[in-house]
Amino acid sequence: MEEPVLRAVLVGFGYVSRTFHAPFLSTLPQWHLHGIVSRHGIPSNSAPATCQIYTDPETAFADPDVDLVVIATPNDTHFPLACAALRAGKHVVLEKPFALSLDEAREIIATAEQHDRHLCVFHNRRWDSDYLSIRAAIADGTIGRVTHFESTIDRFRPLVRDRWRESNARGAGVLYDIGPHLIDQALQIFGLPEQVYASLALQRDNAQSDDWAHILLEYGATRVILHTGSLAAEAAPRFVVHGTGGTLIKRLADPQEAQLREGMIPGHAGWGEDPDATEIYLAESESRPSPALKGDQRELYRQLARALTGKAGNPIRPVEALAVMAVIEAAVQSAHEKRAVPLALSPEEKRHWHDQASAQAGYPTPPPKAGPQE
Repeated sequence: MEEPVLRAVLVGFGYVSRTFHAPFLSTLPQWHLHGIVSRHGIPSNSAPATCQIYTDPETAFADPDVDLVVIATPNDTHFPLACAALRAGKHVVLEKPFALSLDEAREIIATAEQHDRHLCVFHNRRWDSDYLSIRAAIADGTIGRVTHFESTIDRFRPLVRDRWRESNARGAGVLYDIGPHLIDQALQIFGLPEQVYASLALQRDNAQSDDWAHILLEYGATRVILHTGSLAAEAAPRFVVHGTGGTLIKRLADPQEAQLREGMIPGHAGWGEDPDATEIYLAESESRPSPALKGDQRELYRQLARALTGKAGNPIRPVEALAVMAVIEAAVQSAHEKRAVPLALSPEEKRHWHDQASAQAGYPTPPPKAGPQE
């Protein structure tokens, strides 16, 4: 039986939509890029000829031909747009961070549940080659019990650009921009931390929002360090993991974003292939390379299509995205108060997290326990 084709509309057509969402939706047979919402219009060669252009989101939300609304707009618009789309009866993919506070996040989730719609936060980097490779090596017990985990995304952008991500607007800065990637991957491996400690800084001349962020998550005796900065001319390794039996190092990042910027069509030869092997250092032997697993961020949309047709669950469960928001909120509080902060999740939300994680068919696969968790 032929699979139905689902119709998606992009709200916002900036870098993220042009680089990720539009190419993914346009190269998967389950999806049709039905339209784009842009108040100022878009160049005619930037979208498929069959793509409808809307000048306001309300018109797109009212279109009966639309199955899914993808919201890729500035962070401070996510909450009202997501709620409006859900109330209009549309399923929603929402860029991360999907809200700017736990209260907003909870209201979006409640709205999705009230209207029986799927809400999927775009945590696409669960399907990066670097993360998949490190996660698999940890799950295999290659280095024993993990004691120290570092995940770093460094950039060299010494000049502050005139764009909302680097402004002083609510939700700007690297904690909200890069932080969700780092946090979601860590939570998928280790679960909910006992407490969060964070430091934020504005290091560049004329910086208006944080351009350096350092987050420490505590799991018993294990420490998880998440870091991003804007003044790293030579980037640190993407992952460094120490354990009771050895060390893992993944030096280079997943290639998909670079491939997309260079114009590669997702799915073509070489897509998602990562030549940078994971280095494995064991206590009683020399190092050995482990080939990187292939990445494909389109898997989020493949799985979402199955969810929307009743064949699978939501690939990014709302409670998982809520936990990411809880870590971000704890990090902001920690940086301000200069102390470790527990997650402000209710006992029910924590139970829901653990229930959902346990119900997943092998994903995420946790490493050996580092110590007691809630």
